[in-house]
Amino acid sequence: MTKGGMESVEVFTSEGKGRGLKAQKEFLPGDVIFAEPAYAAVVFDSLTHVVCHTCFKRQERLHRCGQCKFAYYCDRTCQRAAWLNHKNECSAIKRHGKAPTENIRLAARIMWKMEREGSGLSEGCLVSIDDLQNHVENFGEEEKKDLRVDVESFLEFWPPQSQQFGMQYISHIFGVINCNAFTLSDQRGLQAVGVGIFPNLCQANHDCWPNCTVIFNNGNHEAVRSMFHTQMRIELRALSKISPGDELTVSYVDFLNVSEERRRQLKKQYYFDCTCEHCKKQIKDDLMLAVKEGDNKPSAETVKEVIQFSKDTLEKINKARLEGVYHEVVKLCRDCLKKQEPVLGDTNLYLLRILSIASEVLSYLQMFEEAADYAKRMVDGYMKIYHPNNAQLGMAVMRAGVTHWHAGLIEAGHGMICKAYAILLITHGPSHPITKDLEVMRVQTEMELRMFKQNEFMYYKMREAALKNQKIQVMPEPSNETAPSLFHKKE
Repeated sequence: MTKGGMESVEVFTSEGKGRGLKAQKEFLPGDVIFAEPAYAAVVFDSLTHVVCHTCFKRQERLHRCGQCKFAYYCDRTCQRAAWLNHKNECSAIKRHGKAPTENIRLAARIMWKMEREGSGLSEGCLVSIDDLQNHVENFGEEEKKDLRVDVESFLEFWPPQSQQFGMQYISHIFGVINCNAFTLSDQRGLQAVGVGIFPNLCQANHDCWPNCTVIFNNGNHEAVRSMFHTQMRIELRALSKISPGDELTVSYVDFLNVSEERRRQLKKQYYFDCTCEHCKKQIKDDLMLAVKEGDNKPSAETVKEVIQFSKDTLEKINKARLEGVYHEVVKLCRDCLKKQEPVLGDTNLYLLRILSIASEVLSYLQMFEEAADYAKRMVDGYMKIYHPNNAQLGMAVMRAGVTHWHAGLIEAGHGMICKAYAILLITHGPSHPITKDLEVMRVQTEMELRMFKQNEFMYYKMREAALKNQKIQVMPEPSNETAPSLFHKKE
């Protein structure tokens, strides 16, 4: 089955996994297999006033909808583009007196679209919303309770003059949102800002070592002529060479967990048992659980103690980060690393987690030399674990490169920025804002490196003068969230 813009893939029945997608032609790393606009999407409740409700870009100044006073947009272009989807929502919010939660808003947008277009196949969709899995029968007691609350809130918000849907169908829509909603990020790809439904993407099955990645593209409305505007969409991009007939897979969870933990997450969130090669054969688990080898190999008891100490420290770190006490976070990291270093291997998960937090927080506090040392060790570990074209690896290498540049380690910094650029060209593509930023950094560090090699003393003098004259680029405040995960789960 193929549909407009989807000629290169087909839906098939995948053994033991239900429906799946397979390639109709060959793809090379970095190729866009398909792009898909959202069927419906909404901004998170906590960010409705700082993120555009059309393109999901984070902006300093936004225009507010004069009618409902709830929706915000970059400009008139975004506001006009939103009207078809916002029109019913706008009057319902005015009638209701306030905007409901993101889950209710997303369900309502899905149903208003059905009211307009019918519930069959939309243009460019391989499957209808009716055919998406809802897994309501797998819900535990807590999830069933949340579902009942959502359905009640939805019925209070849904206008009487709109098409009326039965309770079972409304439950189906919430079930679909629960296990198929996709996380939308801001234009830098660093913060999750919203949630959407993309029916074609929902057909791609999971693999812990996938051949595709999904990247959110906010689109571009900046060109003067609207014919050059591009809409908000997700892109399914090839990570490795894919032959005709190969199944297209994406990873629903971060690979940086041992197979048992990934399987537990997948069962809990998506109700299936992962049977991918990496889980069945526990590939790379040995690296993630590595301990020091050689004459001073620690005892099993010592390893157990250090792992427990690491887990306890991570809890304390989360608390300190929430309170914004970053010097305390640094102290906790240093103490933990002292315990870990004689016991855990360089690729051990717990060591890598502490190194990641330490480098991020130290960069924010502008203690760049210590941050660069930790970032280098983190990247070396990640390189041995992640798929070479993993987007999270690319982002981590980029951050490490910037940290090295700030520390004045121009050679290592330039090397990392080049490495990150090569990964992001495949995972994000050359026109993504992050890749464009990286290209600018790559050119700048290359120029600085040439200067450094010609005259080291002059390079440091010029660098010092430049940093005095310009406000140093401060690293973003550490976020308490992990990088946006692929699919959105309501907590």
